[in-house]
Amino acid sequence: MGIRRTEGGFEATAGRELFRRSWLPVAPERALVVAHGFAEHSGRYEALGCWFAEHGCAVHAYDHQGHGRSQGPRNYVASFADYHDDLAVLVERVRCEHAGLDVVLVGHSMGGLIAAGFAREYKPEVLGVVLSGPALSVGEALSGPRLWFTQLMRHFAPRFLFDAGFTPDGLSRDPEVRRLYEEDSLVDTRMTPALALAMLQAIESTACGGAEVEVPLLLLHGGDDSLCDPSGSQVFFESLPGGSAPPSELKIYPGLLHEIFNEPEREDVFADLLGWVQSLEANRPPSAAGGSA
Repeated sequence: MGIRRTEGGFEATAGRELFRRSWLPVAPERALVVAHGFAEHSGRYEALGCWFAEHGCAVHAYDHQGHGRSQGPRNYVASFADYHDDLAVLVERVRCEHAGLDVVLVGHSMGGLIAAGFAREYKPEVLGVVLSGPALSVGEALSGPRLWFTQLMRHFAPRFLFDAGFTPDGLSRDPEVRRLYEEDSLVDTRMTPALALAMLQAIESTACGGAEVEVPLLLLHGGDDSLCDPSGSQVFFESLPGGSAPPSELKIYPGLLHEIFNEPEREDVFADLLGWVQSLEANRPPSAAGGSA
């Protein structure tokens, strides 16, 4: 199956131009919108984009404001809600571009936190939402004196870039993934006080808020994820309507690290994701077939 790759931009929050890329099969059966994690960009989803395009999915990924090739101060956001607004714009664009097809939202790490909050607050017209290693529990990364310093800097220098102490060791067991990450000029592991505190506030408001989600969720997490604790996915899943009842699911992969889409077993994870989406398509009421609305 031939895949067509496209790149471009779209106008999002406050007129800011954000970069997007797509992997398009000849005759897509559904569309995926991918929200990446902190310090990375959409170009790191080449393997995911190709695999799903080869399996009938139009894949659309974008760079968050201040990340990758998008406009905005590096790793800064005035309000976490701006990320939700940006995502809303792209989801609506993709729905228009693929009229009549289901749309599935996929968020990884910070993108998973964005997607979870988006699902709670926007009630999007999507078939389902997939959270990969979502940043719903990040341990003690910002606590004590470090938290006090960050709060102080938020008032006096909200865009000041400081070392987030982020290394590629916890991303993947694949040494090539780690090497490419370290050599990627679009990866920036510095953080601003504004983004750090916005993330903490978003985690606090989202972590147990699954009861407000009205679409099916699939939570996928590496069992050995040291960056975003799998317990965050467990707690969020247990707060969903109906608890552990289908069609929402939680799957923990023993031994896998944070970037399950970049682990050696990535295609098994892709197959689980696609299988879940196909089960949603197969089991929905006939009157809802042919679109996400």
